[in-house]
Formats: sequence, C-alpha cells, structure tokens
Amino acid sequence: MANKGQPTPYLHLAELTASQFLDIWKHFDTDGNGYIEGKELENFFKELETARRGAGVDPKNVASKEKMKEFMAKFDKNADGRIEMSELAQILPTEENFLLCFRQFVGSSSEFMAAWRKYDTDRSGYIEANELKGFLSDLLKKANRYYDDKKLHEYTQTILKMFDLNGDGKLGLSEMARLLPVQENFLLKFQGIKLTSEQFNAIFTYYDKDGNGYIDELELEALLKDLYEKNNKEVDTENLKGYKDSIMALSDGGKLYRTELEIVLCREPML
Repeated sequence: MANKGQPTPYLHLAELTASQFLDIWKHFDTDGNGYIEGKELENFFKELETARRGAGVDPKNVASKEKMKEFMAKFDKNADGRIEMSELAQILPTEENFLLCFRQFVGSSSEFMAAWRKYDTDRSGYIEANELKGFLSDLLKKANRYYDDKKLHEYTQTILKMFDLNGDGKLGLSEMARLLPVQENFLLKFQGIKLTSEQFNAIFTYYDKDGNGYIDELELEALLKDLYEKNNKEVDTENLKGYKDSIMALSDGGKLYRTELEIVLCREPML
C-alpha cells in the first residue's frame, strides 16, 4: 500500500500496464474490500483530477462536488456510490486493456458461465492459477492479441491479485464474476440469498424429486422463484429467465448437478 499523503504514481500516464493498474487499485482501496468508496473515493477523484488537469481539487468545494457527481454518473454503472475494479478499468487507460479484452470474450453471464465450466476442469468450483492461465490465453487469442509466456504469466498473477479476495491462490465463481460488467453480473443479484449447506441440500432434495442428483431447467426455474419469494425479493420474469439461462450454462446437456448449483448459491469468498 502506498504511503498516505504521497501522490499516486502512474495516474498521469497515457497508458498503464496491468501491474501499474493494480498498484493504483491497492493505493486507493485501502481497506481491501474490493471497492473504492467513501473517503477512498474522494481521494481518488481528487488525485485523478490533479493528475489530469494539473490543478488541485477540493472535494468539499461545490463545483468539485458537481464534477464528482458527473464523474460518478458516467462511471458508476450500477449507481451504488462506489467504484469497483471493472468500473476502474473503464476510467484508466490500461495497456492493451486486458480487462476490456475479457468483456469481448464474455459479453454475458451465460457466456461467462459456459467459459467457467470449460476452465474449471476438475469441477472444484474454483479456477486455479494453471486453469486461469489457459482461460486468459484463450481470451487474448479471441481478442486477436498474442502474448509471450512472460506477459501471460504477468496477466495471470495480476488477475489473481485483483480478484483473489481471500488470498488462497485460486478464484471462486463470485470472485471471478467481478470481471463482468456490473449490469451483467447476475451473481450480485444473489447477494443476501446465500444458503448454508443444510439449506441448500434441503431445497435441492425438494426439487430433485427422483433423487438422481440433478434438476432440469423447469425445476431450476421453480427453485429460483421459491428462493426469491422466501427472501421477500421481487424478480421480474425477464430477469428470472436471464438468471436461469446463466446457471443452465453450467449444466451438462440440460442436467444441472448438485455441485454446480451449489457453486452459485452457496459459495462466497471469505473476506
């Protein structure tokens, strides 16, 4: 973490490398919770304006407050009043912006889940460093960018450092999903509905009537509706269909097995 009071390096650069981007992130996300918010956000905006315009900014000044409002309206896509990693990638000019490459590779939650299924080769519910390297290699090829092993290693390590919230050297589904554009990140919609293993087993057993270890698309839809009603959350039919399609992308030929659904509904990175 950078020293307090010391200006952030790199903010003035026309293009950042992946590791410089990460240094900036760490400098401002001082509590390491995965967001730049509150005082961190004020400091970020102040330093960004100074670096770009060469003039100091007082966030308490009325004109500055208005500027900050405009800035947030433009970049805070989900309007939650804070900046997350994928939003910062839109603000800062990252070298060959590898985060934006990811967007070209997986434009929707369904594509993301299909990619997850492909690369979580051992079905552990996590993507380890070696699986992540394959994932990024394919991603860059799909975006017509080819890199040597050294660069690929740098990107793999950078992504791990950015998104591996609990530092276990691998990415869980909800950690990896932070690469998605906020509007597409359907896993965020399940925040607050995380189930314990016991709750999950009970609900899965209820819908897996014949006990064969998997449920189909219609059963999944009923299960999700049930889950939302029990948690007093409203969900419209269109959104429900999107969540269902995204989760079914994890399935094996229309059969959604217990372990695959468990990854979505139970597992949360330990902060």
